[in-house]
Amino acid sequence: MNGTTDPRFAGVRAAFARNFTERGERGAAVVVYRDGHRVVDLHAGTRDVDGGRDGTPWTPGTAQLLRSATKGVAAAVLLLLHQRGALDLDAPVGAYWPEFKAHGKEDVRVRDVLAHRAGVPALDRPLTPAEAADPDLGAAAVAAQAPAWAPGTDHGYHAQTYSWLTGELVRRTTGRSIGGWVADEIAGPLGADLWIGLPDEQAHRAGRVGPVEPPAAPGGLRARPKRALTEAYGDPASLTSRAFGSISPSPDENDPAYRAAELPGSNGIGTADGLARFYASLIGEVDGGTRLFTPETARLARTEASSGPDRVLVVPSRFGLGYMLHGVASPLLGPGSFGHPGRGGALGFADPESGIAFGYVTNGMQKGVTADPRAQALVAAVRSALDERASGA
Repeated sequence: MNGTTDPRFAGVRAAFARNFTERGERGAAVVVYRDGHRVVDLHAGTRDVDGGRDGTPWTPGTAQLLRSATKGVAAAVLLLLHQRGALDLDAPVGAYWPEFKAHGKEDVRVRDVLAHRAGVPALDRPLTPAEAADPDLGAAAVAAQAPAWAPGTDHGYHAQTYSWLTGELVRRTTGRSIGGWVADEIAGPLGADLWIGLPDEQAHRAGRVGPVEPPAAPGGLRARPKRALTEAYGDPASLTSRAFGSISPSPDENDPAYRAAELPGSNGIGTADGLARFYASLIGEVDGGTRLFTPETARLARTEASSGPDRVLVVPSRFGLGYMLHGVASPLLGPGSFGHPGRGGALGFADPESGIAFGYVTNGMQKGVTADPRAQALVAAVRSALDERASGA
């Protein structure tokens, strides 16, 4: 293991080590900020999930695919545009993107997109990876899609269509791609290693990802998902399968062409520090400097906008505007936390009450959508450190 840990957060180091010995970790990093200052910065294992030809070790600059943890970065773009007066959250999406009004979607508001209430989590005809990477084709497909429910009346996770919904709103509002906006207005000012659309000159830093099986629980048993979940993910006609399969066949996530595309719902690349630093900037100044969100915008991000049974995830979920909130489906640090996991591992979030910002990335994609056991072990260790300080231990 490499990196540094504030003595008060020594438990995070221990939990990170156990992820490798007990939870099947191959290569990973975790970074924690407290009140805008880094208190945990750890990495271990190999850059590539399979070790690569030469077993290249993970370094402080190693970046990994974030999958849906990218959604938190994309949401920040829309909220910052609102903060600057360029985007009205209560305006219809069609006010910026007239073609989107087709098939009864004229009343979908911008905030409905952020809260997964737009009603278009799936496409009748999935896009190929090449089509998905074309912002014009992706936007046209979503605009032409009839909603699965009356928009604004219920919520369901927009796993893939979130990419074209948010990306097109940014293009229509600013004339710029969402990846370019992130580079110029978020990553650049913060000095954060975060990309939506990985530049060629940074490609050497990104490790190869792949599926890994979590070790069996004591006694050789594995937890069985609930029957409803098994049926939803196993039925190709279900809304769940269709939502996650809106790009078909599944793209090769290690393909340079896929990584260079701008899919803000699924293909961001970043370091653990880049992710944690980003979230630190949403709740305060980072290293005494940049802050992105005003207190009012941070309040909007974490004010509950959707809750209850999720039509796609088939479990109760809670969303603010663009961010998952602490709950059963996505446990974070505490009731005021907001952030976003990535299917299979990655997690980033902020907790304003404690001043904590957290970033975890991995190259080993385990089964699960919102509550990876490795990330949860690290979050529990952060919580324990804070509880010990509060009790004076």
